[in-house]
Amino acid sequence: MRTEDEMTRPAGRTLEVSMPTPVISVQHVDKTLGGKPVLRDLCIDVERGESLVIVGGSGQGKSVTLKHIIGLLRPDRGHIIIAGQDICAMTERELNRYRRHFGMAFQEGALFDSMSVFENIAFPLRRHTTMTEAEIRARVEECLEQVHLPNVEGKRPSELSGGMRRRVGFARAISLKPEILLFDEPTTGLDPVISDVIAELIVEMDQTLNTTTISITHDMKVAFKIADRVAMLHKGHIVEEGTPEEFQRSANPIVQQFIEGRAEGPLTE
Repeated sequence: MRTEDEMTRPAGRTLEVSMPTPVISVQHVDKTLGGKPVLRDLCIDVERGESLVIVGGSGQGKSVTLKHIIGLLRPDRGHIIIAGQDICAMTERELNRYRRHFGMAFQEGALFDSMSVFENIAFPLRRHTTMTEAEIRARVEECLEQVHLPNVEGKRPSELSGGMRRRVGFARAISLKPEILLFDEPTTGLDPVISDVIAELIVEMDQTLNTTTISITHDMKVAFKIADRVAMLHKGHIVEEGTPEEFQRSANPIVQQFIEGRAEGPLTE
C-alpha cells in the first residue's frame, strides 16, 4: 500500500486502494484504422503492481493498444476496464480527468524542445494541480532525483544525450504520481549499454513507485529484464504470454522466430 504517497498526491482523486484485480482489462477489442484491421478480439489483463511487456513486430498494434488503454482511441468493439470502470463509456471530460492516474513515457522522450528540462516536467503539474511554484520546483527536483538526473533543470532537451532525454521523459511521466505507467519503446535508438541503463531504471521505478506498468518494445533483452510477464501481439491479438522464462521456452514458432531474430519462419511467410 502507498498510503503516504497517496496522501501527498498532487492532483485528483486517487484510484481506490481496494481496486479489483485485474487493474487493467482489455476485453475483446477490435479496431480498424484506415480500412485496415489493427486489433482483432484483443484480450489481455494486467494485475495490480505487475510489469507487463507487450512485444511484436512493427505494425502489429502495440502502440494502438497503449492508446486504447489511456483512452486516446476508442475501440470499434469491446471494452477497456480500468480499476473496475469502463473507460469506453466515459465522456472526453471524464477521460481527461481519469488520465491523471496514468503516466506515459513516449518514444524518444517527446519533450518540448523550446522548454527547459524544468519546464517540461513542471508542465503537467501546472496544468493539472494547484501546487505553488515552490511545491512544483520541489516536485521537479524529486522526479529528477528518482531518474538519477540531478541538477539538469536549466538545460534544454537539445543539450542532453538520447538516454538523458529518455530519463527526463520518465521524470515527467511520474510527476503526477500515477498508479499506472506506460512505456512506449523506451530504448528505441539507444546503444546496448544505455538501453540496459534504461531497463535498470524502469525496474527500479517499478519497485520504488509501486506502479502497475505496461511497456512495449522490440528489444527482447530489455523485455526479459523488466517484465513480470511478456505477451506477444501478432496480427492484432495475443498469440503467447507468460513469465520471461515461460516465454523463452514457448514452442510457438512465431515466438521463437521473433526471439531469435531469424529471417525464415511464419512471421515472414
